[in-house]
Order: sequence, then structure tokens, then C-alpha cells
Amino acid sequence: MIYVEDDLLPLSAVSHLVFCERRCALIHVEGLWDENLFTAQGRVLHDKTHREGIEWQGDTKITRGLRLRSLRLGLSGVADVVEFHPGGTGPPVPFPVEYKRGIRRHERSFEIQLCAQAMCLEEMLGVAVPKGALFYGKSARRQEVVFDAALRSETAEMAARLHALFEAGRTPPAVYEKKCESCSLLPVCKPRVTGGDRSARKHLDRAILESLAAQAEAEDGCAPRGARGLKET
Repeated sequence: MIYVEDDLLPLSAVSHLVFCERRCALIHVEGLWDENLFTAQGRVLHDKTHREGIEWQGDTKITRGLRLRSLRLGLSGVADVVEFHPGGTGPPVPFPVEYKRGIRRHERSFEIQLCAQAMCLEEMLGVAVPKGALFYGKSARRQEVVFDAALRSETAEMAARLHALFEAGRTPPAVYEKKCESCSLLPVCKPRVTGGDRSARKHLDRAILESLAAQAEAEDGCAPRGARGLKET
């Protein structure tokens, strides 16, 4: 499928989708946002890297804030950094670098976001982009990512799923997981109340049963002694 310009969705939303479909819908469908320490640190880091410009380090051309798009994936966005490494006798080879806060770690949502950038570059420039890197600000280290067939297939699948989420226009129900505690939308999402074993329905049913039990106990306690004796027999 080929999308048109008006159908393009934010490239960064793919990462949100992989991390949590509900978070993605709250942000990109309902337009909700709340910031915590982690998102604030990430925003500051991206603000620094998104300053458009070009510099050279030896034979490598470095561009910042490069605008990307893919009509095949239906995505558009801005790359933090794209390095153009010498390609020998061929054209320069793009090498996207996505900046993230924190320490170096394996995070599939980040890898898919980076792969989507690479696929945008391939479509725009007509050259192969075999790999890129995630740069983690706290540890100041890179993690190289190879864009193999499995990662590319998963990236295309997530892009299609993102479009399906937008077309449906519905926010998925909450499911509480450990990662929820670090999410900036935790106070809005309320997964402990609205999702998982503590769904609103189960919470209400439990409250009703407890109330009925307490009422029955109170009524039994107020009954005449003889009546309680008859009831027990």
C-alpha cells in the first residue's frame, strides 16, 4: 500500500505503539500528554540534537534534524542525526543515530523506530541503509543496530498497525505491567484501577459484594436474640 502525504503519521508513534498501544492512543489519538522526569530529560536531549545543521568529521558528513518520510510505511518525522559515511566508489552510506536518555540497553521499540528511519532514508535517497545506532545519553555509549529482514518486517507490521489504530479511533483498555510505573501517563491511564485484574468492572463487583456482606452482618447483629436462634436452627 502507498499512502499520500495527508495520511502520514508521526514516526515516533511507532516506538510508543511497540512500548504500549494504550499509551500510543492516549498521546496520538486522544491528544493527552503529561511529563515526568524521564520525558523531560528526553525532550532536552532531543532539543539539542534537533538543531538543524551540517558538519564534517573527516570524510563523514553529519546532518542534524533531517526530515524524513516514507509513503510506503505512511510515516514522517525528524531524525536526530544522520551520518553519511564514505561509500567507496559508490554514493555515501546513510547511518541514522537516534538519541535516547538513560543507559545502554536492549529496547525493541527503539530499534523499530530507528529501522523506520532507515527505511525512510532508503525510500528518499534510493540507497541501502544496512545499519544505524542508538546513542544513550546517560552512559554516552552507542549501540549498533543491524537492519535485518526480521527487524524490517516487524517495523512494516508496526507501521500498518499504527494506521489501523488511528483508523479505529479507539483507545485500547489498560493492562498493568511493571513498566507502567515509569510512564508519564500513569496518573491519566490508571492501569491499576481500569486494567488487568483490577478492572473497573471487577473493582465495582467486589465493592458491591463487600457492601452486601457488611449489610447482612449488620442486620443479623441487630435481630432479636430469639430470631437469631431460630435462624441458626
